Amino acid sequence: MVRERFGVEPVVEGALLTVDVPADRWADVARVAKHELGCLYFNWLSATDWKEGGLEVLCRVENLDVPLALTLKSRLGPGQTHCPTLTGLYRGANWHERECYDLLGVVFDGHPDLRRILLPQDWEGHPLRKDYAHDMPHAPYR
Repeated sequence: MVRERFGVEPVVEGALLTVDVPADRWADVARVAKHELGCLYFNWLSATDWKEGGLEVLCRVENLDVPLALTLKSRLGPGQTHCPTLTGLYRGANWHERECYDLLGVVFDGHPDLRRILLPQDWEGHPLRKDYAHDMPHAPYR
């Protein structure tokens, strides 16, 4: 279904599917996962900074009745930080996206309250990014 509709090839390992999704199709594939595959449980969302390769956003949603786990992966690319929000589909995505914004600087377009959740609002930078100045003699800690 994902292959035909979005032209992306899922990787299947038992009950675990992994789909590489372009960032502009992120919310569309998540909508199909929820409404057509029955993945009603939002498990987690995070991101990885691959430095030269840019940021990659990952999300796991599950159908607990079947059992089916779907991992969505979206490579944002060098210099890109924007990804559509999933908060309209999954309420549980709210704080996960805020944490991802706070620590990695991923901006979730359409998020209802995108602000820092762990660090103070005046904190400079995003500590889990590869370009964060943590090795300076006086790192920007407060």
